[in-house]
Amino acid sequence: MMIRGKSPKAVAYDISEGYVAVNPLFLKPLGDNELKELYAQVIKAQGEVRSERFPHSDVMAIRRRNVRLSKLHSAAMVIRNFARGRRTILL
Repeated sequence: MMIRGKSPKAVAYDISEGYVAVNPLFLKPLGDNELKELYAQVIKAQGEVRSERFPHSDVMAIRRRNVRLSKLHSAAMVIRNFARGRRTILL
């Protein structure tokens, strides 16, 4: 399953790095199964970022980690609300 020529895992990584902005226009061409897979990968990427060792003394690394988590959380919220409007069950 491909989203804009990439795997859902790669798209989730791009979201966390800020290369892809998730909005309804981005999600509109996706089918229900693609939407579910993207949501699952975004949640999985969130878990991976949280499971990384916390950089206690490096302020920039802490900021980068928090920005990545924020982008993934925002993407998950947008996907969840978009799916609700489309009446699609994600999990």
